[in-house]
Amino acid sequence: MLKKIGRLFVIKTRFEACLIIYALAVGAMARGAAYLHEYPGVGGKLLLLACTGSVFLAGAKIFDCLRFEQAAAAARQAE
Repeated sequence: MLKKIGRLFVIKTRFEACLIIYALAVGAMARGAAYLHEYPGVGGKLLLLACTGSVFLAGAKIFDCLRFEQAAAAARQAE
């Protein structure tokens, strides 16, 4: 039973990865907008930039891990 629930939290396709990255981006931009409001000026803009940069880094890592897992599964199947 726990294995079935655990499978819900595994990213299997690029489409699922894109949905997760989109959700991360929406949250990061909301947080960045709050930073702009809280810290007007250069400080808020730098924090907004950090929020958007974190989404780019996380998205790249998700896609890399997904590609690695798919290649490993293909190698196991080939054996």
